Amino acid sequence: MVAGGTSVRPGAGEPVKVLRIIARMNVGGPAWQSSVLTRGLAGHGYETRLLAGRVDEGEADFVALRDSDLPVVGIEGLGRSVHIGGDLRAFVSICREIRRFRPHIVHTHTAKAGVLGRIAAVLTGVPVRVHTFHGHVLHGYFSPRVTRLVALVERMLARRTTALVAVGEQVRDELLAAGIARRDQFTVIPPGVALPAEVDRAEARIALGLSSDGPVVLFVGRLTAVKRLDRLLEAFAEVRDRVGDAVLVVAGDGDLAEEVRSAATSLGEAVVLLGWQTDIARLYASADLVVISSDNEGMPVTLLEAAMAGVPGVTTNVGSAAEVVEHGVTGLVVPPDAGALASAMVELLLDADRRSVMGRAAADRAVARFGSARLVTDHAVLYRSLLES
Repeated sequence: MVAGGTSVRPGAGEPVKVLRIIARMNVGGPAWQSSVLTRGLAGHGYETRLLAGRVDEGEADFVALRDSDLPVVGIEGLGRSVHIGGDLRAFVSICREIRRFRPHIVHTHTAKAGVLGRIAAVLTGVPVRVHTFHGHVLHGYFSPRVTRLVALVERMLARRTTALVAVGEQVRDELLAAGIARRDQFTVIPPGVALPAEVDRAEARIALGLSSDGPVVLFVGRLTAVKRLDRLLEAFAEVRDRVGDAVLVVAGDGDLAEEVRSAATSLGEAVVLLGWQTDIARLYASADLVVISSDNEGMPVTLLEAAMAGVPGVTTNVGSAAEVVEHGVTGLVVPPDAGALASAMVELLLDADRRSVMGRAAADRAVARFGSARLVTDHAVLYRSLLES
């Protein structure tokens, strides 16, 4: 036994206990992965408890929209915002949950949970500590001074972390370039998504209030600065000049929702703002292309879901997006520039045969590489290797 009463290894026939900690379950890749792992690892001999803070006002709640019966232990103060008092309460609550659950592994997701959860795990003597980088906040989020501080904190935490998971090779390489940790600490485990339900294209468009004719470009995600909806709208204005019946569908919400709504008025009915949707299969069934316009990403789940649905992607070359969209094969990868983004969208919108070929290739590649069962198995293998080392 170690401090806090946690066993280094489970006894014979005893499940491996994993305490998973995430700052908040807002719609996005970290929440989706936490949900899949919490449910899926039970079949591999693991018992998982999931801790999460509250979703911020204006954010979409993943649990409410996508997984309403997912068991989550709420931790007051463990949200997105940094507040000394709230963070301290969250830290104390996490320590209390560790002592109650007595996990063999603490696995944290997202930056704030990674800080509080890993420190708590060290102080309570949890033998295996894992953190997943679903991306990073070293570009496009903070001032240079704050970014340097964040990097320093991550370096210090990495020294007390048993293993680090990166969702893609480029994400790992960017973290290595920032001196966050050693290469041998990292394991690359891409996200995994489920096959979508089959939905008739015409029915999907009718349900979403879209015309049955004309090409549809789909954006799914948070309406926040790093996603660069301003770049997307600028690019789509050019698309409309060249593909007059094209429509941009924006499915999501966020702190820039009003700005996006105001900026989109100049494009009139060419832009449809849907807000968050519960039926994602319907969204992808309606689309000819899916687009990412961000300045920074991890491995975008939107691109994975689109690929599973057989929809080609156009994405800026950020994070590990290019590990999902194989340029020229399953979509197009371009620099983070409105003109380049527009040209790529026009190129594919004007070539239905090429889109069809790319869509089939995307689906084949996604099924082979990005399934949810593979995600669960990869984590089960990692956990076993860490417990046995």
